[in-house]
Amino acid sequence: MRADVIRLYKTVHTWTGIVAGMALFIAFYAGALTVFKEPIARWVAPPAAGAASVPLDDVPALIASALAAHPAAARRFQIHLQDVEHVPARMGWTEQAPGADDHDRSADRHYMATLQADGLPLIAESHQSRVAEFIDVLHRVVGLPFDNDPSRWVMGVICALYTVALVSGVIILLPTLVKDFFALRLGRNLKRMWLDAHNVVGIVSLPFHVIMALTAAVFAFHDGIFAVQDKVLHQGQLASLWGGPPAKGPPPPPRDLAALLPPAELLARVQSISPRLQPVTLDYRGVATARAQVQVWVRDDTTFHRTMEGGFVTLDPYTGQVRSTDYLPGHQDGGNATIASFFSLHFATFGGTPVQWMYFLLGLAGAFLFYSGNLLWIESRRKADRGRGEAVTQKRSTVLMAAATVGVCLGCVIGISASLVAGKWLHGRTTDLGAWHMGIYYAAFFMALVWAFWRGAARAATPLLWAAAAATAAIPLTSLIGWAAPSSGLWAHGSAGALGVDAVAVAGAIGWAWIARGTARRVRHGRPDSVWSASESARQPR
Repeated sequence: MRADVIRLYKTVHTWTGIVAGMALFIAFYAGALTVFKEPIARWVAPPAAGAASVPLDDVPALIASALAAHPAAARRFQIHLQDVEHVPARMGWTEQAPGADDHDRSADRHYMATLQADGLPLIAESHQSRVAEFIDVLHRVVGLPFDNDPSRWVMGVICALYTVALVSGVIILLPTLVKDFFALRLGRNLKRMWLDAHNVVGIVSLPFHVIMALTAAVFAFHDGIFAVQDKVLHQGQLASLWGGPPAKGPPPPPRDLAALLPPAELLARVQSISPRLQPVTLDYRGVATARAQVQVWVRDDTTFHRTMEGGFVTLDPYTGQVRSTDYLPGHQDGGNATIASFFSLHFATFGGTPVQWMYFLLGLAGAFLFYSGNLLWIESRRKADRGRGEAVTQKRSTVLMAAATVGVCLGCVIGISASLVAGKWLHGRTTDLGAWHMGIYYAAFFMALVWAFWRGAARAATPLLWAAAAATAAIPLTSLIGWAAPSSGLWAHGSAGALGVDAVAVAGAIGWAWIARGTARRVRHGRPDSVWSASESARQPR
């Protein structure tokens, strides 16, 4: 391949990566954690949570009494079938804030219902931590503070740049792919070592990155895609395909809620479809209307799920008639199965725990890819200046890019860990944990960013890395305090998922501490003309 073509694609790869890199670090780091969204929710859930207080046979009475006391819940409510830490009660529902974006659930109010000993319902607002959902939102909007359409469009544009960077990076490596594929040259040339690591991680995880780039771009612009599809293919009638044809004649009388089938009978209908399905939730919708339905959410690790919550079969809650299997794993037609596979490939909702761990590691590797890409650009500026025979004093663009890279990436790590820890320390002390999670994350993020620009990349990096190690270590330390001193108001769960969160945090804290020590050595003993040197000459931009 011609050298000028390679140079062109290298330029494209460099600048698309630089523009998108820091946002993609946040998306991949938060996304790696989101793979284990349920264990995180279980870790932060208080010990009083759990649905077992109401036996399944008593659920019809619970539904009837709760809807009589709170009729608005009839629009949509859930019956939770599993007894796990992050499920506060057998019955629950959500009320969306007026005027909120369809995808923004940060202002939702959550309610739960249970039965008292005298058979009367006990209805209360749930103030559980939603930190797992918050981390997922950071992943979906690349760290922007608003979960709305414009933020998702920004994410879509970044994913488009990400795709260009992937294609151009492969073209750059094609001439030396066989020779340098597994080359990892360790030694005094740190830039060469970082470049080798960047190339190996990029090529090995290329299929994963292609999937992430394409599916994320579709998620970002799916409302626009549906609008075009509605106008071009369905002549504006797409909504009727989801909700069915409008009812004719006078409105039917209200449904008799006492005629709802017991949950056990609904579950028996689902089990008759496929015995291997694992039901987890009954999601009732419009039970007082003519279009009443219940979505029985199930999981089956042997096939693809369209969402992280699993798949579902839609039944009539009064007759048990199956209305739709379009979202039921293993029972979809070709078109729906294909669409579900794309969602599943993004969310890692197939293959069970082994695939989740693979996606978690690939997500962290992706975060490294973007961080190392920025470091390589910064180091290449110094090499280019030396090659022109100039005195190597750092350019302002290099100094600013180094500070931004350190501040954004490490600020994200510190903010997520601190926000997660706050879920336990602030439980019972505030009724709006969601606002606290957001406030703590962005306070840590912007403090790290300001610190990096004020002190410079070299002098800021080591303290921020130690802060990342400390904030991450606070996760298992909080559990340890809860186990050793329950009177502190903290707690520790013995479930595998919650213990897994602590174990990963221990490994993460050790990793950040190891990087902090290595960075400190580089700052003290590295080349004085590097932006990563603490010498005064390296800090003076031109």
